[in-house]
Amino acid sequence: MNDYRDAARAWLAQDPDPETRAELQEILDAGDPAALADRFGARLEFGTAGLRGELGAGPNRMNRVTVMRAAAGLATRLTAQDEHGAARDERAGVVIGYDARHNSERFALDTAAVMTGAGLRAWVLPRTLPTPVLAYAVRHLGAVAGVMVTASHNPPRDNGYKVYWNDGAQIVPPVDAAISAAIDAVGRVDELPLGDDYERLGEEIVEAYLHALAHLPLGDARDVNVAYTPMHGVGGETLLRAFEWAGFPAPTVVTEQAEPDPDFPTVAFPNPEEPGAMDLALGLAAAADVDLVIANDPDADRCAVAIPTSAGWRMLTGDEVGGLLAEQTLRQTKGDDRLVVTTIVSSSLLGAIAREHRVRFAESLTGFKWIMKAGAPGDRLVYGYEEALGYSVGGDDGVIVRDKDGIGAALTVAALAAAAKRDGRTIQDLLDDQARRHGLHATGQLSVRVDDLALITGAMARLRADRPARLGGRTVERVDDLAEGTGGLPPTDGLRFQLSAGVSGGGARVVVRPSGTEPKLKCYLQVVLPVGPDGDLATVRAQAADDLEALRTDLATTLGLG
Repeated sequence: MNDYRDAARAWLAQDPDPETRAELQEILDAGDPAALADRFGARLEFGTAGLRGELGAGPNRMNRVTVMRAAAGLATRLTAQDEHGAARDERAGVVIGYDARHNSERFALDTAAVMTGAGLRAWVLPRTLPTPVLAYAVRHLGAVAGVMVTASHNPPRDNGYKVYWNDGAQIVPPVDAAISAAIDAVGRVDELPLGDDYERLGEEIVEAYLHALAHLPLGDARDVNVAYTPMHGVGGETLLRAFEWAGFPAPTVVTEQAEPDPDFPTVAFPNPEEPGAMDLALGLAAAADVDLVIANDPDADRCAVAIPTSAGWRMLTGDEVGGLLAEQTLRQTKGDDRLVVTTIVSSSLLGAIAREHRVRFAESLTGFKWIMKAGAPGDRLVYGYEEALGYSVGGDDGVIVRDKDGIGAALTVAALAAAAKRDGRTIQDLLDDQARRHGLHATGQLSVRVDDLALITGAMARLRADRPARLGGRTVERVDDLAEGTGGLPPTDGLRFQLSAGVSGGGARVVVRPSGTEPKLKCYLQVVLPVGPDGDLATVRAQAADDLEALRTDLATTLGLG
């Protein structure tokens, strides 16, 4: 307790934020040991996802001290000697963006002050903007790194700090470890040299991004009516401009969620995948004459889609959208050097589509940082996706953004929907076509949110020690411990279960892994059932739903997390 009190007093002495100073002083005055231990008994760890955590005082929270330390560590890495011993260019530039969450702009400006104080050039985006604009700006400006202050779709009390390297993609090892070590060596932040000569960029950077989206595989059909929600985030204005520039009708926007609001008042979690988050958008669609629903998450790097059916509006899975966008891209690009990439937890359908189009295919670990590093020299990455509603779409020159891009994905979804409508077809028809050609690849999830991360560690340990022999009525034929590395991929905490064929044929697969950004254990389920040109898709889909539910039930029991 005394150690925590001493650490808290040292923190108070350097904290430039009166709000977190007042919070910490109140805890000290109250003599609250639990609150002190929660803030000073651990710290936010910097990794490939940067930093992400709850706002508040102390090293285990997101705050100005934590951010300035992270910025100073990054600046040290950027100004250090390179691997050949040559000094790096101290006037190299770092571009910094931010969303509309609490303190995001303040954290961005603190980062700019630290960077310029370290002798680096700093560009700050003109206002709150989507993450893909920042990722695009890194390469467009020739920056050596980028920083995006965002917690994406986390709860309102969180914020985060994502770092991009000079290729416009998120950092991967060993860069993250080098930055983390540099952060550890940072002293008091009130002793850091700070500058004020950063450059505030103008709207031309947004327009450059919008111009780049013209290279997407959009075709020439434009007649499509869209209901849209930015989910209280920063995507709305940019998406509406993108639709206008591309020649699409203006989407009908969910009024209650149209403007940025860091408290996300209409949703429990501002994530299109969470129950209830899409209710307002689907309600608008039911009342309006629209062809589809599109949603972005708060920083607009993800894209969710819903379509009308005879039973009402249905949310598409990330894998369903992923397969549709893949075909749209491959039909409108050329070359046998094209590469498409997805992750080991996403549907195996993309591999079948790649074989059909005779293009290169690769799998990566979970996360776009790995998708962007996949493939071999000579590959031209034109498309990458992960099942968690993340897509990067490109044209003949390759992907536009080397990260998830919910704006570009939304445009491409609108384009394929418009083309189907012109041909008298629907998005569901396109999904049916894929199922008949490649088999029905049905995917689902079991996701368990916990308050104590030790529960996830314990569940993974139990699963490794006592591996199930059967799941969902199928025999477990092989178990891959992803922590040992598999298929040439780096090690990661996860288990992959390959299952036998069911009574209707086709195989199944389960991947279990801890989330890298949230306190969740995530289980990714897939069953593949044959359909054939004359098969009854309704019956096959019902069977697939039953198979997924059986897997879900067995996994819940096996994991013992409720």
